[in-house]
Amino acid sequence: MSSTDYPAFSSGGMGSAGPDRASSRLFERIIAPPMPLGSYASSDVTFLLKDLRGAQLEMPTEDREEAIQSGVHYSEMLPAEYEPSERYLQLFHDSLDATQELVAEGVAAVAELIVRKRGLDCVLVSLARAGTPIGVLIKRYIEQQYGVALPHYSISIIRGKGIDENALLYMLQQHGADAKLQFVDGWTGKGAIRKTLIQACKQFEGKYGIALNDDLAVLADPGHCSETFGTREDYLIPSACLNATVSGLMSRTVLKEGLIGPDDFHGSKYYGHWRDIDVSALFIEKIAAHYDRVATRAKAFAEEQLRVPPTVTWRGLADIKQVQAAYGITDMNLVKPGVGETSRVLLRRVPWKILVDRADNPHLKHITLLAEERGVPVEVFPGLAYSCCGIIKPLNGGTP
Repeated sequence: MSSTDYPAFSSGGMGSAGPDRASSRLFERIIAPPMPLGSYASSDVTFLLKDLRGAQLEMPTEDREEAIQSGVHYSEMLPAEYEPSERYLQLFHDSLDATQELVAEGVAAVAELIVRKRGLDCVLVSLARAGTPIGVLIKRYIEQQYGVALPHYSISIIRGKGIDENALLYMLQQHGADAKLQFVDGWTGKGAIRKTLIQACKQFEGKYGIALNDDLAVLADPGHCSETFGTREDYLIPSACLNATVSGLMSRTVLKEGLIGPDDFHGSKYYGHWRDIDVSALFIEKIAAHYDRVATRAKAFAEEQLRVPPTVTWRGLADIKQVQAAYGITDMNLVKPGVGETSRVLLRRVPWKILVDRADNPHLKHITLLAEERGVPVEVFPGLAYSCCGIIKPLNGGTP
């Protein structure tokens, strides 16, 4: 699959409909402002999400897995959040101490690329929830290095359902139809969210005549499906170790009939009762402390990326097909590649086994600990673009 299968759409224009029609369509329905949510400072991010804290959406992991594999969309329910053990929390802190400068350099690199590609008047749009900590870090870097506080929002995008159109409308109503939205996520796996974003931007342009740039800026792009990234190495991003407690105490996003109306943002639950173990601010401060030290290297990386633009090969998809062939897996959705996605499999799905590139990979300590706690076998599978893959257990009997 080539990058030309998923063409990008340029930003800053009105599309074929022209500015008058675009502006009139944009303001046909005024979107109400959001209620304050999350544990981040309001200056760091605005969550464009509906507060669902009173809804009973959590399901036991096995029940939720059975529902997903029987056809219920994952966005209609929430996993029961994993409350980390003391041992696992210590591993998070150890991992953060070990990787904070590496993560800071990756954040700085992608931030420098955003500045060069989009300027200092763009709007940062993190894709909730994994994109939110990275968006906060990018905002902090640009403010520290360039003295500009970019607007930053966190919005919902859901594989198989699309992006939150009301959130897009709200931002454009606030910042103008020609606002330059820069989408941000944590990492790439098979590229499903990237493809969802491309399709969503195309549909939005068709409906409103406003062309959004579908470029997805990520900290890590091991799937080779983004043009704007800090690294393509599949290393441990500490925010992937935890769920709500490193993401502003917010749940995954929800789109469920009866809870989300036509004028609502997509939903999310705020887990305020976990404030005592919230490390969202700690994660940001630890990484941001290294920005001055890594800025020169990050700027050099960005200049080289502009001089020799990276290619989008969707290599990750090809590698996943190798795993499918090796294990006789017919459903690609059961294979979750990369450190971030494997962490998610172990935290909120029913894993069958974990594949790692090598047994002594220092970035996979939390993976092996979680696998040990859940009794999941770990096997070496060398030669992939990723450090590891999580394989979800099919619940219809047998192996995948």
